[in-house]
This record gives sequence, structure tokens and C-alpha cells, in this order.
Amino acid sequence: QVQLVESGGGSVQAGGSLRLSCAYTYSTYCIGWFRQAPGKEREGVAAIRSDGRTEYADSVKGRFTASKDNAKNTLYLQMNSLKPEETAIYYCAAADSCSVGRLLVVFNYRAWGQGTQVTVSS
Repeated sequence: QVQLVESGGGSVQAGGSLRLSCAYTYSTYCIGWFRQAPGKEREGVAAIRSDGRTEYADSVKGRFTASKDNAKNTLYLQMNSLKPEETAIYYCAAADSCSVGRLLVVFNYRAWGQGTQVTVSS
């Protein structure tokens, strides 16, 4: 099973930026970012399919950018204009299949990293 390791989390003030990285052992069909805030369900943030298709949660469109470096087996998430309500543990995950319009469905993903904490203060 693919192994994933996230890094880059930390604390930032509202309006600030962070870049997360996820190193993975080999490419899968879909790879993406998810987050889980205390007391809330895990939700999809951004995901990239092997054909390049990228999907974003509506709440992050225009502020977050997911990208992938295939040569380095690394997935990135550039997060700008961060909001306090985006404080969460951010996870990287991989899936063997994903359909258009469903790249952010948590259930599709079987391999998960350990997560990295992002804290946004007001």
C-alpha cells in the first residue's frame, strides 16, 4: 500500500499562508488533501487525478492550490487567505479510482497519512 507523509503544518494568523507537502511512495490514480476539525467530519479540500483533473471544495476555491511534482512523488497544497475556521488536521490520501465530480469523496480513499496540524488564529 502506498505510504504518505505530510509536512508543513503550523500556526498562522488569519489571512496568512501556508504550504503543505505530502511525500508518497508511488503514484496512484487520485491523490488529495482532506481536513478534519475537532468535532467535525473529515472533508475533502482538493484532489488531483492522474489525468491532471483537479477538484476543490467550494469553500477554498480561489484561495487554495493543489499541485503535484511527479518526479519527486510529492503533492502540495498552497493555502492563502487562511481563516480561523480552517483550523484542522490536514491529511493526504490516495485512491486507486475516482470519478469526475467525486474526487473529494472521503470514502474513495484507502491510504492515509498521519496528518499535519494547521492552526489559524484570529
